Amino acid sequence: MVVLLFVLAVLAAHYYLWRRLVRSTTGPGRLRTALTCVLVGLLLLVVATFLGMRLGWGEWLAWPGYLWVALMFYLVVILAVLEVPRAVASALLSRSERASRRRAAPEPRPVAVPVGGPPAGGEEPAASVPAPMSRRLFLGRTTAAVAGAGALGTVGYGVSSALGDPVIERVAVRLPRLDARLGGLRFAVVSDIHLGPLTGRGHTERIVRMINGLEADVVAIVGDLVDGSVARLGALARPLKNLESRYGAYFVTGNHEYYTQNGPGEWIEELGELGVRSLRNERVEIRHGGAVLDLAGVNDVNGATTGDGPDFAKALGGRDRSRSTVLLAHQPVQVEQAAAHGVDLQLSGHTHGGQIAPFNLVVGLQQPVVSGLATVEGVQVYVTRGAGFWGPPVRVGAPPEITLLELRAPASAG
Repeated sequence: MVVLLFVLAVLAAHYYLWRRLVRSTTGPGRLRTALTCVLVGLLLLVVATFLGMRLGWGEWLAWPGYLWVALMFYLVVILAVLEVPRAVASALLSRSERASRRRAAPEPRPVAVPVGGPPAGGEEPAASVPAPMSRRLFLGRTTAAVAGAGALGTVGYGVSSALGDPVIERVAVRLPRLDARLGGLRFAVVSDIHLGPLTGRGHTERIVRMINGLEADVVAIVGDLVDGSVARLGALARPLKNLESRYGAYFVTGNHEYYTQNGPGEWIEELGELGVRSLRNERVEIRHGGAVLDLAGVNDVNGATTGDGPDFAKALGGRDRSRSTVLLAHQPVQVEQAAAHGVDLQLSGHTHGGQIAPFNLVVGLQQPVVSGLATVEGVQVYVTRGAGFWGPPVRVGAPPEITLLELRAPASAG
C-alpha cells in the first residue's frame, strides 16, 4: 500500500511538472517532445533509484536519482506556491487583452497596387516580422524560471548543509529525581548517521572526532546507524572503535536496521567488536560520583514484525524507582510507553528534524516531537536531528546535529 501511494505521488508530481515546465512554456513541436522525453527519463530514474537501493544494486544511481528527487520536491512546492500569483497575473493579462481588442482601430482597407508593382520611386512592402511571444507563454516561462532558480538554490544550500559538519547542540536537562551527585553527567547523543552509498568513511571519522572532542561521560547512538549490510558497509563503521567516553558507548536499533538484508543481528555483533554495546530491551547502571543512574534501551517499533520489538517491561521492570532513568528509544512516539514505566528522560532521533522543510510539518503529524527538548505525558524527551541524511543528500531548515546533553539535579538539590 505504501509503495503504491509513493508511485502515485511520484507520477502526480511529474505530471504536474510537465504541465508547468513543458506544456506551459512551449508550443507543439520538437522542443516540447524533447522536454517530455527528458521528464519521462527522470521519472524512470526515480523509480530505478529507489528500487535499486532497496534491492542492493545500482548504487551509482543514488547521486543523480536522489538529487532529482530533491529538485522535484522543491519544484513542486515552489510552483504550487506560485499558483495563486500566477492565476492573478493570468486574469489581469486576459482583461488587458480584451481591453486592447476593444480599443483596436478598424483595419485599413486594402489599396490597389498596379500589376507591375508600385510606381517608380514608391516604397516596397514591409518585410514580415516574427509574431511576438504571447503573454501567456511569457507568463509560463517566467513562472518556470522562478521555480527553477528557487529549487536549484534551495537544493544547493541543502547539499552543503547535509555534507557539512554537524552542529553541536548543547542542552541542559533538569531531572526532578536526579541525585545531586549525578549533576553534570554529560551524554554525547547522535542518531541517524545512515551509513550508505552516499557516505564514505570520512563521514564516520568526522562524527567520531567531533564526539571525542566533547569529552562526554556517555555516548548514545540512538538508531539508524546503517542502510545496508556489514559486508557492504562494515569498513565505513570501523572508525566507531575510536569513540572515547568515561562510561562507554551504547546503541539501540532504529527502523533502518530492520530494513537491511540480514537484519540488525549482524550489526549488533559488529558493533560489539567495535566496543559499542547494544541495549536490547535492557538497562545498565551508570555509577558516577557515588550515585547510580539507570540507562535503558529498547528496540525500535519496527522490530515487532519479526518478534524483535520493544519490551519496556523487560528493560525497565524491577528497578529502584527512586533512581532517575534515561531511556534510549529511536522514535519519539515510544514515549507513550516510557511514561507508563516512570522514565525521567527519553533520548530519540528518527525525525531528522524534518530534514527537508516544509516536510517537518508532516513529521509532526506522526511524532509528538520533531526536534529539540519537550515534555510529553510527564516525560522529558530530547529528539536530535541526526548527523546524517536519508535519501537526498539535502538538509533544509534542519542541519545535522550532535548533541551534548548535560543532566542537572533539581535546583533545591544543587
